[in-house]
Amino acid sequence: MTSRRVLVLVENLPSPFDRRVWQEATALRDAGYTVSIICPTGRGCEAKFEAIDGIHIWRYDLPTEGAGALGYLVEYAAALCWTFVLSLRVLFTRGFDVVHACNPPDLFFLIGGFYKLFGKKFLFDHHDANPELYLAKFGRKDFFYRLMLALERLTFRTADVSIATNHSYRRIALERGGMAPERVFVVRSGPSLERLRIGPGDERLKKGRNYLVGYVGVMGRQEGIDLLLHAARHIVVDLKRTDVHFGLVGGGTSLEEMKALAAELGVADYVTFTGRVADAELLAMLNTAEVCVNPDIATEMNDISTMNKIMEYMALAKPIVQFDLDEGRYSAQGASLYARRNDASDMAAKIVELLDDPERRRQMGEYGRRRVIDELEWRHEVPKLLAAYAALWVRTAPRERPAI
Repeated sequence: MTSRRVLVLVENLPSPFDRRVWQEATALRDAGYTVSIICPTGRGCEAKFEAIDGIHIWRYDLPTEGAGALGYLVEYAAALCWTFVLSLRVLFTRGFDVVHACNPPDLFFLIGGFYKLFGKKFLFDHHDANPELYLAKFGRKDFFYRLMLALERLTFRTADVSIATNHSYRRIALERGGMAPERVFVVRSGPSLERLRIGPGDERLKKGRNYLVGYVGVMGRQEGIDLLLHAARHIVVDLKRTDVHFGLVGGGTSLEEMKALAAELGVADYVTFTGRVADAELLAMLNTAEVCVNPDIATEMNDISTMNKIMEYMALAKPIVQFDLDEGRYSAQGASLYARRNDASDMAAKIVELLDDPERRRQMGEYGRRRVIDELEWRHEVPKLLAAYAALWVRTAPRERPAI
């Protein structure tokens, strides 16, 4: 098993910036697999080829970062073409026995299915429920929503094994994807305590104020940054709490729009937008924060999705405020307060409640840190990942697939 070669396909983030993908890649390498990755370029990951700690990374430029339907079409078409071209390069250099495809988009089954004709295995790493993601972005169940469902089914039909990030996603693989239960493995995106180190923080990030509220994640529509900014306005303007600053780490298609909204709401001086930054800057912000927030809006997508940011906050012993979502509550449990769904005023009240109660913050932070160490840390997930790979070469009786 240790002589096997793996080709990882990922489109939405470059490696090693995509933490889940990089943790999987290094775990497979440590288990004896030869690992190659194909991904887009990005800030800090501009080289078209790079070898890091024995993992070979091939990158391509994307023409645009999709925002509307046409933008996504151009982005995904270019990604699919470049990925296939680079897969041929890997095939004739390092070679591979497994195509490990991470979505979005649900199009890599075309590449996986092609290589299955030549005896390769196809493993689907289910990061996003794309039909629900489309619904969250555009709010309609139209032709493209039905197309997302069809592409998802085709992906599961092509996969030899599927990895789900939580039990909600496993249920999708079984019910919508028609996969056999023994072919679907839950491998959560556990944080690495080697990377997420508790430090002293940097008081300068508070901009002279007493408290810092931290956020890390994508600046997109479904991430609820607009609701967080409305919560900030409620704290600063309505409650007249001028002792609170907000540090927002991350990039995305809505970054400039959110900066404009902060100015419109009159809180621009109380919010720092860093954009996408290196780990050192990210950790400085989170280690400085008294409270960390997850404003992901209540949608079908977010309700069933595990957010990495929550467990990263917990790894750093930070108390959390978030909207009351199913998987978010499962991850954080007693490490978080839960605001009413999509209620910015209630989120503001919960933030202030924690800022004014340092002992409760300490207790919640300690609870979250202990939960990560005992249950959620990445080392607990590595055996599950390796079990999924072992299942690729285990024969099972044919199972009838549902009609497309």
